[in-house]
Amino acid sequence: MKTRYFQGWLGVTIPLLLLLLLTLQMVWLEPLFRPLVDARAPAIYARDSFLNLLLWHLAAVFIAILAATLVALGGGILVTRPVGRDFLPLARAIANLGQTFPPVAVLALAVPALGFGLTPTLVALFLYGMLPIYENTVTGLQQVPGSVIEAARGMGMGPLQQLFSVELPLALPAIIAGIRMSLVISIGTATIGSTVAAKGFGEVIIAGLLTDNMAFVLQGGVMVALVAIVIDGIFQRIEQRLSPPG
Repeated sequence: MKTRYFQGWLGVTIPLLLLLLLTLQMVWLEPLFRPLVDARAPAIYARDSFLNLLLWHLAAVFIAILAATLVALGGGILVTRPVGRDFLPLARAIANLGQTFPPVAVLALAVPALGFGLTPTLVALFLYGMLPIYENTVTGLQQVPGSVIEAARGMGMGPLQQLFSVELPLALPAIIAGIRMSLVISIGTATIGSTVAAKGFGEVIIAGLLTDNMAFVLQGGVMVALVAIVIDGIFQRIEQRLSPPG
C-alpha cells in the first residue's frame, strides 16, 4: 500500500518538477527548439514570462471551476432533496446546455456584452465545466445507502445534519472526481481565451500559429499538458485518499 502511494505521488512530482523547470528556465531548451524554426526567428517565446502566463492560466481555470462547483453542488443537493426532485430533469438540461455550446461560440456571444479579456473566458469555462461536477454530485448523493440515512435519522439527526455529516462526506470522492474532470477539461479549453485577449498559454500557441513558429506551438502545448497532468494527479490522490477502502 505504501509503495503504491509513493508511486502515485512520484507520478505527480516528476511532471511538477518539469513544469517548474520549463516555467522558470525554458531558455535552457533553446537548442532543442532551434531546429523547428528559421534561423532568424526566435526559438523561445519571450513576449511574456512563462511564470506570468502560468499564473494567469491557473487563475482563469480555478476561478471558473470554483464558481461552477458552488453552483453545481448547490443544484445537485437541491434536486436530491424531496422538495427539489421534480426539478431534476430541468436542472440536468440546464447543466447540459453548457456542453451543448462550444466554448468558441460562448466567447463569440459573450465578447459583445462583456468585452475582451478574462471575463468572457471565465463565462465559457464556467458553463463548460459545470456538467461533470453536477452529474457526479447527483450520482454521489443518490448512491448513499438508504440504511445509512435511516441510521443517521435514528440517531436523531435532522435533514441538515444528515446532509453535512453523512451524505456529503460519503459522496465527496465522486464530487472530487467531477471537479478533477472539469479542471482537466478547462485547462485545455482555457487556451482559446487568448483569442479574446485573455492571458494564458494559448497566447504562446496562437503566436506560433500566426507566425508559423512550431517551437512556440510546442512550448504552449507542452506547458498545458504538464499543468493538466499535475492537476489531474493531485486531485486523483485526493480522491483516493477520501475513498473508503475497497
